[in-house]
Amino acid sequence: MLKCKPTCTTDSEPMSPPPSSRSTTKVIRWRDGVRTELDDTLAVEEPLEIRLGYRDSRKGRVHKSIAITMRTPGDDIALALGFLYSESIISTLDLVVSLEQSAENVIRIELHDDATFDAVRLERNFYVTSSCGVCGKSSLESLSLAGFSTVQDDSFQVSLAKLQHVLLQLPEQQKLFQLTGGNHATALFDTNGNIIHLTEDVGRHNAMDKLIGHCLQQKLLPLSQHAILVSGRASFELMQKALAAGCPLLAAVGAPSSLAVELAKEYNITLVGFLNDNGCNIYNGAFRITD
Repeated sequence: MLKCKPTCTTDSEPMSPPPSSRSTTKVIRWRDGVRTELDDTLAVEEPLEIRLGYRDSRKGRVHKSIAITMRTPGDDIALALGFLYSESIISTLDLVVSLEQSAENVIRIELHDDATFDAVRLERNFYVTSSCGVCGKSSLESLSLAGFSTVQDDSFQVSLAKLQHVLLQLPEQQKLFQLTGGNHATALFDTNGNIIHLTEDVGRHNAMDKLIGHCLQQKLLPLSQHAILVSGRASFELMQKALAAGCPLLAAVGAPSSLAVELAKEYNITLVGFLNDNGCNIYNGAFRITD
């Protein structure tokens, strides 16, 4: 049984962001020729280190730091679990024996002795920045080598009107963004256009990992009957993480990259960009979007 400290929460309702996720600073605001000094709220950006314990066939029990990511504090456990899942280090929560936030910015995870993954990939330490995520994944070939497979379930469909309804719900659910204006959001929604869960972070890939980690905790993976909306652009890495979660559709407020489109076509994912109240662009998998 997974031992988790602090206790993992399962509330899917939008909650007020924790105090640690924001800070204040003095700012001079100049508007319409009027200069005012006031307090401004900022999104906090701090490092989180993920340390992993696992059994190596040659070295025995190994403990090492596998990632340092610049993130917004809050949902750290979900972030760590989502990172492990999207990096194909774990395939089920049962492989995690214990998970402890031993210090404010350090999470220690112990894997079951039966956990198997490509340990060679851990020979280098990941350094994950809040802007670009894990570097080095620049080709589709790396996904097939890591064991990613094509989305097989074609049953999920959603209307354009429901997609736009999800977009309309986004501002009221982005509690931290309301305070800071400086966070990305990732929202999980169903075929009826209902947002099931939303995560926020200064890093778009961190927000996605937090969402995937939550879904892992709630036993929602793979996401064959859900879709994901991201508040910014659709990058290759966000598409890779959606693929890892088995998500059939990813929608973005912004533009997709060329490699994101290639991934969508290669792995049968519906990719929507430039979603707004006027419409959207569908770059692949239009059969999942109904009139």
